[in-house]
Amino acid sequence: MPQSPIRKLAPYAEQAVKNGKSIYYLNIGQPDIKTPKIALDAVKVHSLDILAYTRSEGSEDYRKKIANYYATKNIPVNHNDIIVTTGGSEALLFAFGSVMDVDDEIIIPEPFYANYNGFSTASGVKVVPVISKIEDNFALPPIEEFEKLITPKTKAILICNPGNPTGYLYSKEEIKKLAAIVKKHDLFLIADEVYREFAYDGNVHYSIMQEVGLDDYAIMIDSVSKRYSMCGARIGCLVSKNKSVIQTALKFAQARLSPPTLAQIASEAALDTPQSYFDAVIDEYVERRNTLIAELKKIEGVKVGNPNGAFYCIAELPVKNSDDFAQWLLENFEINGETIMVAPAGGFYSTPGEGLNQIRIAYVLNKESLIKAVHILKEALKVYKD
Repeated sequence: MPQSPIRKLAPYAEQAVKNGKSIYYLNIGQPDIKTPKIALDAVKVHSLDILAYTRSEGSEDYRKKIANYYATKNIPVNHNDIIVTTGGSEALLFAFGSVMDVDDEIIIPEPFYANYNGFSTASGVKVVPVISKIEDNFALPPIEEFEKLITPKTKAILICNPGNPTGYLYSKEEIKKLAAIVKKHDLFLIADEVYREFAYDGNVHYSIMQEVGLDDYAIMIDSVSKRYSMCGARIGCLVSKNKSVIQTALKFAQARLSPPTLAQIASEAALDTPQSYFDAVIDEYVERRNTLIAELKKIEGVKVGNPNGAFYCIAELPVKNSDDFAQWLLENFEINGETIMVAPAGGFYSTPGEGLNQIRIAYVLNKESLIKAVHILKEALKVYKD
């Protein structure tokens, strides 16, 4: 199994803290936004006498409520099209196991969420990358590049929309291009849409589940983790109108028995969160993004993509190896007892040698902290020697 580029530096961070340093954590997508009170209260006031199993596909009440939520997003699905999972991660594992056998191939635009490498390894599946470039703001590569990579072993294309780690939001036109190619070659289109709510600058998220004629091909992955700042709930779901996919994924769900009961109670309650919560959160993230990008662009030699969704960006640094740089920041650099922790971007690629001079930054800190963190980065680059 590959190491997580997001978490592998944790021991160095822990030692830095023991040595008296304060750290600005830019490495992990753990929002500092408060979880909706309605979700936390639902757990506090539950009337359960026994914390029992739920159905393997998740409680019917919760799945019906999820379907109602999707209806408000112009995503017409039935509760029977949904399997509740232990986080979006398990939903991805179920999807991989349901539509691919060992040695099959899945095409993924890179850079991509690092754990896709881990999920593919666990499933015995080969990732076939198609590279998107920072110069193009990580837009969808030309469809011709996808077609060059399709073989008899290819079973699916996977996208993250909006993207982790790039923050790129796929347009409706790009989704339609992907829909056309999966239908042409009889492939599945798996879309990780856990950041759906986070679309900026007037852009609107377009789900693969909204695309007409894609019912047999589309598999959507979702989660409450980012939407409601409930990463620790570990509740996600797999959604598809393809009955064979759902029936197969249910076997995986039965093998792990059921998703967590209390977390489903919290997640069901979270669905009543008012729109004003999201409006405030999006406004906050837009300000943070604008602050971060503006500060990064002031640093000589740094190139940065402009995210229009999620809460990540990829920055290209004037260094040869961002793994070494990130470790050096924790071990050997500080300003007034403060340093930063970033995620080296090489682990978000599967092509050897790609992304070695890039980092992913999660703008999940307040604006003042982001400004301080980028100042530390700027000063560190002045003295760092490859």
